[in-house]
Amino acid sequence: MKLKSKILVHLFFWIYIINQALFPYYVDKGVDQKYYVEIIIYVLVSMLTFYSVYLSVPFLFSLKNKVISVLLGIVILGILVPVRVGLEFLSWNYLSGVSKEMVITSSWWFNSLRLVIIISTYAFLIRLAIGWFETQKLKSELLLQNQTSELALLRSQVNPHFLFNTLNNIYSLVYKKSDDAPAAVMKMSAIMRYMLYDATTDTVLLEKEIEYLKSFIELQLLRIRQKDLVVLTVKGPIEGRNIAPMLLIPFVENAFKHGNKNITPPGIIINLNIEDDRILFEITNYLRKNSATSRDKAKGIGLNNVRRRLELLFPGKHVLDIWENQNMYHVKLILDQP
Repeated sequence: MKLKSKILVHLFFWIYIINQALFPYYVDKGVDQKYYVEIIIYVLVSMLTFYSVYLSVPFLFSLKNKVISVLLGIVILGILVPVRVGLEFLSWNYLSGVSKEMVITSSWWFNSLRLVIIISTYAFLIRLAIGWFETQKLKSELLLQNQTSELALLRSQVNPHFLFNTLNNIYSLVYKKSDDAPAAVMKMSAIMRYMLYDATTDTVLLEKEIEYLKSFIELQLLRIRQKDLVVLTVKGPIEGRNIAPMLLIPFVENAFKHGNKNITPPGIIINLNIEDDRILFEITNYLRKNSATSRDKAKGIGLNNVRRRLELLFPGKHVLDIWENQNMYHVKLILDQP
């Protein structure tokens, strides 16, 4: 809790205490000067009681032995009672001009004990509340730092993962002395430009993410030589919309990795619908026989990485459904947008 907030809490508390002490004034306008002196003395000794307990609470909580903490708390209260009685007696006799013939009675002791307990309870609860807010703020800051670090780690894992896969594809084309190798290098250049300059930020323009998907798909098609294998449909306004970088590519790569390419096109169907309040991404591919898709869902960087990034970036604001049957594998991702 900020210092300004703490000061306001203390200020409001003492306004409340003074207001309570002024209650007789509200109901009876005929109070004398002695009454105002009594309020001043009451507030001053109450402040001593309050801050003695308030400042002691962190120390008492820091003790490992809770029994000792409780006993020390009782000792502090036991000391505050006679201190309060003594200060009130001295104030009345030597500072307020009241007759010095005052006698400390049992009712005085009882009233002082009652006030010490009440003020100490307030001090304990306020210090506890401030401590709780500070702890929650610290936890939130640590959680944010951990999430930021984890997101950076996840993103750093994604880049090399797809970079190596793409290099393997180009190597395959060069090894086969394919005429498509130069075009593949150009696609690779576009992909690397995106990874090095655009994908390093927390969000990217959706249109750049789509361009990256298209470059990746075209590079894959150069390798497998089936231009009609993939159908990519984009609907809705993409201008000005943002998305986490490289969030969709693992699903596309997974479709190529496990998709059945020996099938009548299209073998991979990708739909991206952009609406006012959400983004809907769906991808379906036909499976090869004995495909290891299920194992990849549980292991590796790809889909596991995406699941965790979604949890961190869109907590409670996304839906990811993945299912498969004997022939097809389907992914549906919904991202709620503000």
